[in-house]
Amino acid sequence: MGIGWTGAGWILYGDVMKLIELRPMENYRLFVRYDDGASGVVNLSDFAGRGVFAAWKKPGVFGQVRLAEGGHPEWPGGLDLCPDALYMRLTGKRPDEVFPALKLLSAHA
Repeated sequence: MGIGWTGAGWILYGDVMKLIELRPMENYRLFVRYDDGASGVVNLSDFAGRGVFAAWKKPGVFGQVRLAEGGHPEWPGGLDLCPDALYMRLTGKRPDEVFPALKLLSAHA
C-alpha cells in the first residue's frame, strides 16, 4: 500500500514497486533495484548541500545510506527519500504512469 497526493486530497493505492537493493556510489549517486526488475543509477547531486541534504557534504555521510525497514533509503539522523520518487527519477515515468489510480480522480481548483 502507498499514499499519494492528487491535488484534491490524499489517496491510498494498492501494490507499489518495492525497493529491494541500494548501494551508494561516488558523486551522490545511488544504484537502486526494484522488485519489478527496474534498476540503475539515480543521480542525487542536485540535492547535495541543499536544505536537509547539506549533511551529505560531510565526509562519509552519503555512503552511510541503508535500506530502512520501511523500504526507503535512509541516512544517519533519519534523513530519507521516498522510494517512489527515486523510481520515477530512474524510469522517467510520470506519477500517473506509476500510479494509474491517480487518473481516476478528479481535481477541483
